[in-house]
Amino acid sequence: MSSPIQEKVLPSVAIVGRPNVGKSTLFNRLTGKRTALVSDVPGLTRDRREEPAELFSHRIRLIDTAGLEEAAKGSIAARMRAQSEAAVSSADLVLFVFDARDGVTGADEEFARVVRSSGRPTILVANKCEGRAGSDGLYESYALGLGEPIPISAEHGEGIGELISHTLSALGLEEEASLEKSDDDTLERPIRVAIVGRPNAGKSTLVNALLGEERMITGPEPGLTRDSIATDVVLQGKKIRLFDTAGLRRKAKVKGHAEKLSASDSIRAIRFAEVVVLMVDAERGIERQDLIIGDMVSQEGRALVIAINKWDLVSEKQQFLKALQETVSKSLSQVPGVALVPISALAESKLDKLQAAIFKTYGLWNKRVATPPLNRWLQEAVGR
Repeated sequence: MSSPIQEKVLPSVAIVGRPNVGKSTLFNRLTGKRTALVSDVPGLTRDRREEPAELFSHRIRLIDTAGLEEAAKGSIAARMRAQSEAAVSSADLVLFVFDARDGVTGADEEFARVVRSSGRPTILVANKCEGRAGSDGLYESYALGLGEPIPISAEHGEGIGELISHTLSALGLEEEASLEKSDDDTLERPIRVAIVGRPNAGKSTLVNALLGEERMITGPEPGLTRDSIATDVVLQGKKIRLFDTAGLRRKAKVKGHAEKLSASDSIRAIRFAEVVVLMVDAERGIERQDLIIGDMVSQEGRALVIAINKWDLVSEKQQFLKALQETVSKSLSQVPGVALVPISALAESKLDKLQAAIFKTYGLWNKRVATPPLNRWLQEAVGR
């Protein structure tokens, strides 16, 4: 006797967060339907809503939940919360959504603890990141302990492709999905690399050299770059998103509204980057402002590579490089082993070594440590 045909169980993904952060808008965006009601009125969604969604040819079961909020026992809000927590406990993956414009609130922190205690795999989603309004909230969200936030705008569709890629990867479907996609591997997320430094250090010249075209305006005048410009490029077979930034001067020397905005934009680029290349002018050596920028990169938790530009103009190269290494080792001791790469952006010299240093540093920065050795290290640290 033949057994009944069983319907394939779809992986389930629950969208959770406090009220009015855009969960239903994201639900509609991912399902491609307007089944969930969307409004500025908080608490519009009360029941769990489930719909199948197709993400890069993979079908999943998407769950829209009520906003998580503190509530009196037995109230409607308490029952809504119970429904949301049940969705979390049964889901294969949780998308924890917060409003980047509002920043991290007490409710976000409370329900991040709920999600962490569930033990379910979680992706942190920073919604309403269109424009610059959500950048501060994006930075604050690391404190939630849910990993790196994925910036999106559910309403405008920005960042949805990257979120889908992370979702498939977390569900163990990325490899299969990438085989079904075309050869350009659209699911691979580019490494975000910011080029920073003092004015006129050669940042835009380096970006043009890496791109192989005159994309950025360059010249001897400091301050030509105002905005942080992002450009995608493939280097050594890897996708890179390069951010050319405005020069960072000492605060006392920053004058005018435009330069203040440019400096703020450069700092924002550092926060969004994964690897930061600090450009140093070899003719001037490593100055105090370079060390301040390097310290800022370290405090933001970004991977740091130092490029010594205009190396072709240095006469005593070995002696000069040794002095630079001693300065960095002493003044940036919090970043041991940081790579110093001599280059000439204008002559396009030694750029292959810079690329190799970027990829090696990114690999170290992105290395994941398993729980058992991490626990052993923590026990030893506590014991000491």
